Order: sequence, then structure tokens, then C-alpha cells
Amino acid sequence: MEEADRLGISAWKGPFFAVKAQTGSIHKKRSVFMELLSLEKELKENAYPGRGIVIGRSADGTKAVTAYFIMGRSENSRNRIFAEEGQGIRTEAFDPSKLVDPSLIIYAPVRVLGNKTIVTNGDQTDTIYEGMEKGLTFEQSLRSREFEPDGPAYTPRISGVLNVENGHFDYALSILKSDNGNPDNCLRYTFCYENCLPGQGRFIHTYKHDGNPLPSFEGEPKPVAIPDDMESFAQMLWNSLNEDNKVSLFVRFIDIASGTWETKIINKNQ
Repeated sequence: MEEADRLGISAWKGPFFAVKAQTGSIHKKRSVFMELLSLEKELKENAYPGRGIVIGRSADGTKAVTAYFIMGRSENSRNRIFAEEGQGIRTEAFDPSKLVDPSLIIYAPVRVLGNKTIVTNGDQTDTIYEGMEKGLTFEQSLRSREFEPDGPAYTPRISGVLNVENGHFDYALSILKSDNGNPDNCLRYTFCYENCLPGQGRFIHTYKHDGNPLPSFEGEPKPVAIPDDMESFAQMLWNSLNEDNKVSLFVRFIDIASGTWETKIINKNQ
């Protein structure tokens, strides 16, 4: 990276950046390939990433892949399941008699608008859906929202959208977070991925790790490897999440050529 800084980055090209240097009339081009992280390792080494979104492309290149999981430390957060609703899903109380405050835990994490699949960790799913329905972009739709009002954590709002159309797949991720715990300033980051290569994806989650207060996620979404098989991918994710804190998992594989999909839901509460 020091050499890249010295020479200047000419362009980002999917999973690597091309560094171009000029010395007299001689042009040199070097590529530094990005290291893909193991999702299994990332999850097993973090007892509480909170809520997480994964988006990418299957290793054989034919599927657009997304996953969303929720975790909980309180009884209210753990008292949830994912349930299918239309083309998407929503959270529900497993035991309605134990539901205390539904404001930040009951929402639709996944909705589908035409060729777009929206995945988020809160009711901003509806904000994005309604904004894009009116012709706003993903980023514009989120301008009316901030991080969650649950100080001192001020949980970040993480969101993603997958666009699958005419055999093409691209996606974007967003995080809205407090300024290092200061709620007076909302930091807004949007990451766009136009040419996702086979076997590669990005992973973003709400909390850096467990703590009190919980520290927000930092940096860019993490580059991770994406396999071909939905069932084994779902089982790997579920088995890698902390046993005490995991609550529910959603995985969807979308065929890029046809737009059809398969979905897998796993709930700890049965």
C-alpha cells in the first residue's frame, strides 16, 4: 500500500487495484490482488458482530448471493424469528407474550422491488423501497434516515441492494453511523460494486465486536469468499455464529440469467 500511495492508484478494478507509474517514456502497470477473508473465521472469532449483511457472486458466476443474520443479548432481542412475507421476510416475536418493545426489533429485513432486492437491519428497508419506487437512488432514499436512537450504542443502520437485470448483477452497501459515539453527527458511507467477480463478496455488520457500549463497525465492507452451494453456505454461516447470541439467518441465491431465486431461513427458536 505504501508503494500504491507513492505511485498513485490509477483505477479500482473489482477485486484489485491497478497501480500505474510513469518514468520518462516507460509505463509500468502492477496489480495488487485483494485477499478474500474467510467468513467462517470472521464469525467464529467475533462473539457479537450484531446484525450482518453479506452480498456477492457465487463461485461459478451464475448466482447473486445475499445473507442476513440477527443476534441478540437481551431476552427481547432473542425472542424473534424470520418469517417469509411476500417475496421478502420480516421479523416476528417467537413468543408474543414476552415482546417488550417492538420499535427496533420488528421490521422487514428483505423486500423486493422489481429486479431489486433490498436487505437491511431495520425499518429503513421500507424507506429504501418507497424512495426507489419514486425514482430516488439507493443513497438518496437513505438521506432521511440516521443511525438507530438507542444510545449509547447508536446502532448503525446497514443496508444493501442487489440489482439483477438482463443477465447483469451489481450491488451497493450503505452504513449510517454516529461519529465515534457522538449522536450530533451522522456519518454516511455508500459502497458500490459494479463488476462483482465470481466467488467474491462483501460483509458488513453493525458492531466491531462485543462491548459496553457496543463499538460500531469501522472501515469498508470486508472482502469475503462466496461459494456455489446455498445449503452448505447457510450451514457454515449458522454454525459459525456465537451459539448464545445467534437468533436467525436468511440466505438467498438469485439466478442472474433468469432472476429466479432460492431462499433458506434458519431460526434458533423453533
